[in-house]
Parts: sequence; structure tokens; C-alpha cells
Amino acid sequence: MRTTLTLDDDVAKLLEDARRKTGASLRQLVNEALRSSLEGRKRATPQRYSTKAVSLGRPHLEHMDDVADALAAVEGEGFQPTGR
Repeated sequence: MRTTLTLDDDVAKLLEDARRKTGASLRQLVNEALRSSLEGRKRATPQRYSTKAVSLGRPHLEHMDDVADALAAVEGEGFQPTGR
């Protein structure tokens, strides 16, 4: 297959350096690099992440569904909710 590629300057320099060092053709180097990278992607497995569970102790409030109680606990006992 014949195609035209536009290479970034740094990639072109790496290819040229490799060509000088190995004596391989540009075509060989590009094909080897692409083949290696694409085959590596097939073999790569997604990395799994996990976090370690830690105890944060007992909650300060028994039920968190009453916002006024939660605010009273945070603001102090002198907190008076509006609308009650």
C-alpha cells in the first residue's frame, strides 16, 4: 500500500537517526514502528484501579436526611432554622 505521511519534526529526526544507526530504509523503520505499536495495543490490558477502604468512625448524625439537624450539628446548638 502506498500512502503519504506528514511527520512531526521530532519524529522525522528520530527516524533519520535510526536510519543512520541501523542502515535500514525509512520504509522498514516506519513499518516496524507501526507494527510494534499496533500489536502492543492489542496485547495491552486496561489497568485496573482500586482504593483501600478505611474506617472513618461513627457518623456524627444518626440520619443525614434532615438538613436542619445537620446544620444544627455543624453550626452549634444555637442554630435556628428559618421557616419552622
